[in-house]
Parts: sequence; C-alpha cells; structure tokens
Amino acid sequence: MGLDSVRPVSTRARILEVAVGLVAQSPDGDVSTRAVCEAAQVGAPALYRHFGDKEGLLAAVVDHGFGAYLATKRQRGPTADPIEDLRNGWDSHTDFALRNRNLYRLMNSPAMRTPPDSALESHRILERDLGRAAAQGKLRLAPELAAQMVMSANVGVALMLVSRPATFTDHSISRRVRDALHTAIFTPEVIAGLSDTASRGPADTTDEVPVPATAARLRALLHQSPDTALSPAEAALLAQWLDKLANGPQRDR
Repeated sequence: MGLDSVRPVSTRARILEVAVGLVAQSPDGDVSTRAVCEAAQVGAPALYRHFGDKEGLLAAVVDHGFGAYLATKRQRGPTADPIEDLRNGWDSHTDFALRNRNLYRLMNSPAMRTPPDSALESHRILERDLGRAAAQGKLRLAPELAAQMVMSANVGVALMLVSRPATFTDHSISRRVRDALHTAIFTPEVIAGLSDTASRGPADTTDEVPVPATAARLRALLHQSPDTALSPAEAALLAQWLDKLANGPQRDR
C-alpha cells in the first residue's frame, strides 16, 4: 500500500517536470499532451487523471513556475514601507517575465480560461500592499481600483517586452511606466519623496487630492477594522460613498 500511495505522486511530478521543460523549450510556449506523454513515458489516461485536461496541465505548469517567484515574496513579507514594497513588486514582476518568457506568455494567454492560483495570489499581495498604503494616507484611489490599474499596466508592459523584443528593446520602459502609473495613484507627497521620480512642481501639490486620498484611507481603515458601530447596511452604504469619493474623476490640472 505504501508503494501505491507514492506512485501517483511520482507520476504526477514526472509529467509536470516534463511539461515545464517542454514549455520552456517550445518556440511559441505551447505543448501538446501527446508530446508530454511521450517524453514522460506515460499514457494519456495518466495525464488526464492527474490534470484533468490540457488546460489543467498548463495551469499546473504556470503555478509550478510562478510559485518559486511567489515563494520569495512570501518569505520576505511586507516591510514597513508599502510604497517601496509596491515599487519592488513591480520590478520583480517584470524581471520574472523576462527570465521566463514562455511561462509568462502562457500565464497571460487567452487560452487560460481559469486564472491559475498563482495569478490570484499575486493580485491579493498587490491589494494588500495598496491597502497598507491607503491606510497611511498615501493612495489617491481605493486599493481595489488601484490594484486593477497597477496589474493591467505591469502585465501589459511585461508582455510587450517578452512578446515583442525587436520593438521594445529598452527594458527601462518598465520603470518609466511604473513611475507614470504611480504618479496617478499615489499622493503628490509620496511622489515628491521618491528620489528617482521627477519633481511634479508646485502646481501638483495643491489641495485637490486630500478628499480622494482621505476617502481611500478611511475606506482602507474600515476594511482593516470592520467592527464598528454601524449596521451592515450602514457600513455598506458608507463604503459605497467612500469608493465614489476616492475613485471619482480628478479636477483638471
């Protein structure tokens, strides 16, 4: 019984290891289940038993590869400075994409109808750090909206660097996009304090930001400490109002 209990795990690991290697070597990042089965020396029923279908196998490949990247983030954990964590998080995301081009394209392929667990965890880490920034009064927007903006921009620039290297030859474009996006979501005081970001000048430090930033901060603090004197209905209404204030259009500069 001991051998029987070990064999399925060993077979799954062998199939996954082979699939990871084939994806990395593939010209377009795609692999066939037939090629995986032949290389792993298993029958198709074994592959489908462990992974369900090709999409399940590819999702496991993505989780296997991206899991190593997320492991470093879990071990390091958040620092006292959420802004620095967010900047480093952007850079490490782009660096991972450049070092794992096929895996990254696969992770963001339209063919992946179900987001891999690793992608969902990455988004949760981003929302956590943005929530910490909002609680410190450093965010213009609600963390959920800011997370969608950051993730779409980070994935977009990383995909361009990975998929169109002949056009996007300067990798510093990632930092430029990062800084432009951060200017849109962080308060002017935060931007002014970043040594590698150009000063926005006196015109950008007017009092137009405090209302959205304060609303975002209060929303984040209430989310962290939901036990208030408000009823559930009142708390939901307040959250709706705060989100509207935090995410509303900015006045033209």
